[in-house]
Amino acid sequence: MPILLAKAEADDAVRLVVFSGEGVKSFVSGADISQFEDHRAAKEAVKRYEQMAEAALMGIHDFGKPTVAAIRGYCIGGGVNVAISCDIRLATSDSVFAIPATRLGLGYRFSALKNLVDLLGPGRAKDIFFTGRRLDSAEALAIGLVNRVVPPEGLEALVADYTQMIGTGAPLTIKAGKRIIREVLKPDRDIDTDLCRQLILDCFESEDYAEGRTAFMEKRKPVFRGK
Repeated sequence: MPILLAKAEADDAVRLVVFSGEGVKSFVSGADISQFEDHRAAKEAVKRYEQMAEAALMGIHDFGKPTVAAIRGYCIGGGVNVAISCDIRLATSDSVFAIPATRLGLGYRFSALKNLVDLLGPGRAKDIFFTGRRLDSAEALAIGLVNRVVPPEGLEALVADYTQMIGTGAPLTIKAGKRIIREVLKPDRDIDTDLCRQLILDCFESEDYAEGRTAFMEKRKPVFRGK
């Protein structure tokens, strides 16, 4: 797991992580093709690049706390991979999405395609991948590639809303839900039912569960501590 994510994972004060691009033009506009000769041509260079990319993206995917992609503008190639590694994707109405791998002849790693299929299903994943075509935000929303779409000026407020809603929720319940959903996506024979039962039991045995019940009876907002 990348160092910054590992620190966030260990910090109880961190309830979620938001990923965004720099500026207003793009979330991630894709790999710099001009660098392919240096980083993705020779066999060893390709191997190093793939290992680095895999570690980064799976670090996001396997992160134990909620992750939100705040997408503005271009979300191309690796940008889609980052976005679908996150739990929730919020986008502006001027966002554009594409995976142009078939225009470059490069191989696409298993984990990235699995994330795409898990999110959209095989039919839509094949459509997007085979054609390399661009999707606008309306189509991305319609097929489930993103969760919400707002005008460009509304993204910051929407992210703040999600940050508040997730950040004030019970951390152990959210952690259990995220982990169990991951198990749900596995073939039945591979599901760790013992882990799922333990995660649920941890919630019911927590101080937060007692706080939630008490707050409900006292008609106040609960203050969860993740314990």
